[in-house]
Amino acid sequence: MAEIHPAKRLAGELFFPGDKSLSHRAIIFGSLAEGTSSFTNVLESEDCTRTRRAFEAMGVNIADDGRGHWTIRGAGLRGLKAPKGELYCGNSGTSMRLLMGVLAGQPFSARLTGDPSLSSRPMRRVVDYLRQMGATVDGRENGNYAPLEAGARRRFGGGPLRAIRAELAIASAQVKSAILLAGLYARGRTAVTEPMKSRDHTERFLSYFGADILENGLEVSVGATAPLQAKSFDIPGDISSAAFFMAAAALVPGSDLVFRSVLWNPTRNGFIEALKRMGVRVVADERHPKGPEPSADVRLDAGSGLKAFEIGKEELPCLIDEIPILTVLATQAEGTSVIRDASELRVKETDRIRSMTEGLSRMGARIASHGDTLYIDGPVRLKGAAVESFGDHRTAMSLAIAGLVADGTTAVHDLDCVNTSFSGFFEFLNKIGDGVIIIRPSE
Repeated sequence: MAEIHPAKRLAGELFFPGDKSLSHRAIIFGSLAEGTSSFTNVLESEDCTRTRRAFEAMGVNIADDGRGHWTIRGAGLRGLKAPKGELYCGNSGTSMRLLMGVLAGQPFSARLTGDPSLSSRPMRRVVDYLRQMGATVDGRENGNYAPLEAGARRRFGGGPLRAIRAELAIASAQVKSAILLAGLYARGRTAVTEPMKSRDHTERFLSYFGADILENGLEVSVGATAPLQAKSFDIPGDISSAAFFMAAAALVPGSDLVFRSVLWNPTRNGFIEALKRMGVRVVADERHPKGPEPSADVRLDAGSGLKAFEIGKEELPCLIDEIPILTVLATQAEGTSVIRDASELRVKETDRIRSMTEGLSRMGARIASHGDTLYIDGPVRLKGAAVESFGDHRTAMSLAIAGLVADGTTAVHDLDCVNTSFSGFFEFLNKIGDGVIIIRPSE
């Protein structure tokens, strides 16, 4: 349990652990490349560890120095070995879905499992496309839920796969990435078209590691490629982790925070654009370091107050992970903020529409959901309360940030989930807030 007390001012310079999405992909592409790749500032979270362990189980040699510097001796596209046991993905949907794409092209059996939360999240959105390509996937409810079985004739691999043209009904970086990874093993060009642009990290990594990839508007395609080439680069700080502290800087008057070397990818900057709409001045010194992704040093100035905002369905792919903390900001904004058609929030680690509505309502917020749309009236004076994380890391961290501007003490229960993406979150918060957080054992 964390006890959060009101903050008078936040100040400091913050360097964040590597972006989680990029860290997953660095492990995947380093493992599939020819030669030895080296990455610094890799996020050593539980989710990324699941991806690492899966590739180690398939024969990839991965070493780290305990400070975010990882060296990966790649097996090549066709050098992976059959794992001796199951590939356990824990709570990581990214691990499971992207691994399915890789496994689709392998000539061996595999079994993917996850914790109870991951095992309740839908997988058919990936499975159906991989089946069209010629892969065989079995699991509960016709492959919709883990564990996903592979054995005897029923296996992910056995190829060669068939190239397809996939038209996604819902923009999804994970679904797109799984198809593109499988496309590396398919005859012909595999193309994915989305109704709107989702995160493009996989496309950037494919290009940077030497894959045959083309982009044309909302369509991206990949062909069976020559060997991927090993690379070395520094991973920018996680913008989704920085978002909590950017929100805190906007909420707590007089704050002075500098965010160093955070990811500055246009398909991940939806949260930044939302801040600007709320009246926050954002100053970014953008850099283009060696590697597939840009970064920036960022400062914020919230000025005289926050204004209500509206998020439409078309914007969600660029800020889906930041919606929980945006609901907190909305409680302190002048007017009614609306987040529309956010059904994707209901199939995350928990139903985040429900978790944020319940948590903020306990703290006195005027927040309601109608279908999959959220309405938040502000500003309101929040009050400290006992709230639950529902086992979701982003809910836990968002409610902790709400506690910084609430009267009295806010107690957030069930914190183990924070290790999924940002194990140092509370240490960061105490560093800039002069001891606003006290961690206690749950009763």
